[in-house]
Amino acid sequence: MTLILSMAAFALVASLSPGPVNLVGFNTGLTHGWRPALRHVAGATLGFVALLLAVGFGLHELLTAWPRLLDVLRVAGALFLLYLAWKLARAAGDLGSRPRDDCPGFRDGALLQWLNPKAWLAAAAGVALFVGEDRLRLALFAGLYLVICFASLACWAVAGEWLRGRALAPARLRLLNRGLAALLVLCAVSLLWEG
Repeated sequence: MTLILSMAAFALVASLSPGPVNLVGFNTGLTHGWRPALRHVAGATLGFVALLLAVGFGLHELLTAWPRLLDVLRVAGALFLLYLAWKLARAAGDLGSRPRDDCPGFRDGALLQWLNPKAWLAAAAGVALFVGEDRLRLALFAGLYLVICFASLACWAVAGEWLRGRALAPARLRLLNRGLAALLVLCAVSLLWEG
């Protein structure tokens, strides 16, 4: 039971703490509502669980063998974050009238996880801490992560929906979008700075 609680605590802290995936989920809930944001949440959750399973089955050895691959991921992740920040900064500040295809979806969430070196490191740390070579533990950890990550990311989308209900004026929403865009830029810079 202690192992399950430790795995759950790790998944909760890693999933609920602020980061680029959470910021995008929050803004999607704010501008489109929590239901459309669930596509992004599902993509990010399944993207991370797939990454966790891949690392558990040995993909992390690729990073050990080719450490430059982490640099490629870092740059690609930073560029993707800058792209998302640019889209967010250009948003008009209206609620719900943006085109549906402008809403970050499943693919964006999954891609954001796979291009995030911190997600790779969290997956590698989680596998090293809790799994080792035990495939049953890997399945347990992935199952816990699936539920906890989805719930945590959905909380961010619901928080955005809650703020949406506070009748933000377009000028304030544009200011909030630009603030969130600046945070995404800081995330991108931190990815590049760590290299």
